[in-house]
Amino acid sequence: MAAKGLAALGLVAAVVPPLQTPAQAQASPGLVQQPLAMGLLPQRVEQPDGRPEPSVRVLLADGPSVRVAATDHPLALRSPDLATSDQELLAPGETLTVTLAGSQLQLQRTGRAAVFTVRELWLEPLVSGLAIGQSKPLGDFQLLQRSYRGRLQLVIKGPKVLAINHLGLESYLPSVVGSEMPASWPLAALRAQAVAARTYALRQRSSAELFDVSATVASQVYKGVEAETPSTLEAVASTRGQVLMFGSSLVEAVFHSSSGGSTENSGDLWGQQMPYLVSVPDVDQDSPVSRWEQRLDPQMLRKAFSEIGGVNRIEIVSTTGSGRVRQARVIGPAGTLVVTGPQLRSRLGLRSTQVRFELVGPQLAAGNGDVANAGAAASSGNAASAPISPESGLLPLPALPPQLPPLQVPAPTLVAIGRGFGHGVGMSQWGAYTLAQRGEGYQDILRYYFRGTDLRPYPLP
Repeated sequence: MAAKGLAALGLVAAVVPPLQTPAQAQASPGLVQQPLAMGLLPQRVEQPDGRPEPSVRVLLADGPSVRVAATDHPLALRSPDLATSDQELLAPGETLTVTLAGSQLQLQRTGRAAVFTVRELWLEPLVSGLAIGQSKPLGDFQLLQRSYRGRLQLVIKGPKVLAINHLGLESYLPSVVGSEMPASWPLAALRAQAVAARTYALRQRSSAELFDVSATVASQVYKGVEAETPSTLEAVASTRGQVLMFGSSLVEAVFHSSSGGSTENSGDLWGQQMPYLVSVPDVDQDSPVSRWEQRLDPQMLRKAFSEIGGVNRIEIVSTTGSGRVRQARVIGPAGTLVVTGPQLRSRLGLRSTQVRFELVGPQLAAGNGDVANAGAAASSGNAASAPISPESGLLPLPALPPQLPPLQVPAPTLVAIGRGFGHGVGMSQWGAYTLAQRGEGYQDILRYYFRGTDLRPYPLP
């Protein structure tokens, strides 16, 4: 949020009293008898080794409404806008629908007529301190048909309700590793992913924003409890607290699926060259997207470049040192447009900017040539075998074949021929897979893709 606390939203947070025990909560599934005030998730929680653990705020969803359900244990509904007697528990399996109504959130519980209106809402589990991956396989709450750990904050930003998951960093990471990499991959690759994801999340934390990272490829993918597996839990636990540092700073630990043979310099893509994000030869030959082709449908091209009426051809103007498109000229029926490589990739939905374009020439539709030839053969055969007229002794004129429609010659098709998947900067996940298969440790994998960096415990404030 805009500041660590609710002052930036004009709300005052009260002190959190002791929570009910699970037994007390089950005994009184209606109103909470104790006064419950909204609690703020501390920015650090205690690790098993006594070192403080940072928390992370993950944007799960945003839109005009959100539906949340409790899993196998109740959730406390907390807001400074609710009177003490109105603060309730969401029973296991019960659903809460939160809808934006002007500058307020309307809360509607399943099967209940009463509607509450608040400016902000927190959903907090009443069961805490259980080991992840063991006692809470269903997570703490459900959203968008996925289960998540920790607390959920619902807050208004512009015309949307933001659903923000607050949880400890080490509880967040097993899902990220399992969402970003197949859990069956070698442990060294999973460990490299865990360290990269931990470093990335810590670097993104900001007191100026309501959340730190999103749950999509815009940051790093986070699918909740369902993505946790024994191997991803092991990858996180065995690298606990380890981050990549360059000097005294956290590394911008970006990653992508496959580079197509060579990673990219950060300066060639984002304008700022990080000393540790330099182009290196990759070993991602086993990647299913190391080489690819994509046919570009004319209708899609007209939609992608509507301002010039579609695309007749695409010319590469300049490339980066690794061969990725830096600038391209798109020529259409109604004009010409010059775009950057990332803009071209976004408009066309390409897997990467390491791409070239070819026109596939038109071909006759199947059967057209055969039909024309068959008609000619039939005419010739009929004329040769027609009987002589007894009156004139002359051959009769052959019957004219039915008139065939003009052949429809299809327009040339534009084909994108490319390599790799993703922006190409930092760690190649398929490259990490190959290096791990060769017996390299996660430390060596990370140092290969992030040059000159060191592994250290994450820095404490």
